[in-house]
Amino acid sequence: MSAVISNSNTDRPWLSSYSPGVPADIDPTQYTSLVQLMDEAFTKYADRVAYSFMGKEVTFAQTDALSALLAAYLQGLGLVKGDRVAIMMPNVPQYPVAVAAILRAGFVVVNVNPLYTPRELEHQLKDSGSKAIVIIENFANTLEQCIASTPVKHIVLAAFGDMLGMLKGALVNYVVRNKKKMVPAFNLPGAVRFNDALAQGRRGSFKKPDIKFEDVAVLQYTGGTTGVSKGAVLLHKNIIANVLQSEAFNKPVMEKVPANEQPTSVCALPLYHIFAFTVGMMLSMRTGGKLILIPNPRDLPAVLKELSKHTIHSFPAVNTLFNGLANHPDFNTVNWKNLKVSLGGGMAVQGAVAKQWLEKTGCPIVEGYGLSETSPSASCNPPTSTEFTGTIGVPLPSTYFKLLDDDGNEVPMGQPGEIAIKGPQVMAGYWQRPDETAKVMTPDGYFKSGDIGTVDARGYYKIVDRKKDMVLVSGFNVYPNEVEDVVATLPGVMECAVVGVPDDKTGEAVKLVIVKKDPSLTEAQVRDFCRANLTGYKQPKVVEFRTDLPKTPVGKILRRELRDKK
Repeated sequence: MSAVISNSNTDRPWLSSYSPGVPADIDPTQYTSLVQLMDEAFTKYADRVAYSFMGKEVTFAQTDALSALLAAYLQGLGLVKGDRVAIMMPNVPQYPVAVAAILRAGFVVVNVNPLYTPRELEHQLKDSGSKAIVIIENFANTLEQCIASTPVKHIVLAAFGDMLGMLKGALVNYVVRNKKKMVPAFNLPGAVRFNDALAQGRRGSFKKPDIKFEDVAVLQYTGGTTGVSKGAVLLHKNIIANVLQSEAFNKPVMEKVPANEQPTSVCALPLYHIFAFTVGMMLSMRTGGKLILIPNPRDLPAVLKELSKHTIHSFPAVNTLFNGLANHPDFNTVNWKNLKVSLGGGMAVQGAVAKQWLEKTGCPIVEGYGLSETSPSASCNPPTSTEFTGTIGVPLPSTYFKLLDDDGNEVPMGQPGEIAIKGPQVMAGYWQRPDETAKVMTPDGYFKSGDIGTVDARGYYKIVDRKKDMVLVSGFNVYPNEVEDVVATLPGVMECAVVGVPDDKTGEAVKLVIVKKDPSLTEAQVRDFCRANLTGYKQPKVVEFRTDLPKTPVGKILRRELRDKK
């Protein structure tokens, strides 16, 4: 890296808070690309289990072979280096195969939330310029409704049972389609089935492209303050750096995994979310770990039943999942004694949940912090912590934090300021939005997070407020402008505003306040409209009608006032 990094504790007081053996810096240049990192794993850990899914184990060697076939198929479509390929699937083994195939072929992964509505999906496919998509059939109906308005020309259609073997796969697909009715009817002419694409890839040939450290690897979409979702451009080097930072930071506890046990991590967070993508899938690649893929983390009995079959060492999750599991009657059917790290991210971890988790597992939740724009991990509590700190911990190796005032100046110690982050994991910018990139990057290369924090003398940071009006629902960003823009198109709405309100289950929930144009507008109509146009976590939990909205003298809606009036 070109930046000169100082090892002094004066500019990084947090280094003295690191667990013994954690380096001040990592060297992301040890890999030229994520493809080199994956190739190393495929060779080094060929016979190990890479993924466990519904009782089926997929080895690193199998992932290598299947992804090479899919890469050959994608190249055979005439796509060229740098083209974007979307993935719209839950946590099924086809996901990591598709990621490896797209990256190996020299293309860019566009992670898509499979629960998106047609409106949300259309925006992301158009904005990214995706030419192909790998999608599970359960959501094909959504794609059908918007594909005509997108640049997508090629569809690879997966099914739940694709990689479960002929008999079990057929049975699972029958149940999913006919018994559980989880696949709405769809018509996508020209779509090629996942296993057929692999067969076609076998007849084709895979050409290894020249992939560079600075090439784009992933477009990770994040809510936009303008109401439009933006793609954070994550380069190969950004994700490599974050994998190595996470590995180095967790090493003091993960090296205690006995030599005869394969490091095993739970992947209950969705792989389309950058937390699971990097700290789950890519970190497991690097360490030769087994990843237990959980397709539906809301089904707690099924999650616990699956986990009871494994020896678990690492569990990244959000507060809601830790809480739900710890309070479930089947919790003790799982052997938690081997758990070395419980990593809380995505949303604030509540003290009461952390206390209960520690009592029940003996493994403290270490809270981390990050954003899509930082690949995602930027700070974390040391994994050797024995108690919950209520902070977001200390910056990771090779990472610098500072707190800024509204004019971009550093605030004095003890004062709150906007957390700004610098490090090799910070994105290259927003996809095709230089204006938005300029708003968040400082001249000296720091990314302004929009979160207000304080820091203590040891270098532990704590989030105290949010500069932007974002609502954080179970670790997912909801931007009020997007919800407001959608609701404003509903006939009968004069004006509306969205704020976050505290929620015991999800941390925060969306509250929608409406001033009616049509007196006959009902809450049920509003909720139906939101259901059709917004994915679940963006839908309002509270809908309130008022005669007017609080505003500044120039007419700007005072969201804070709406927030205070519960």
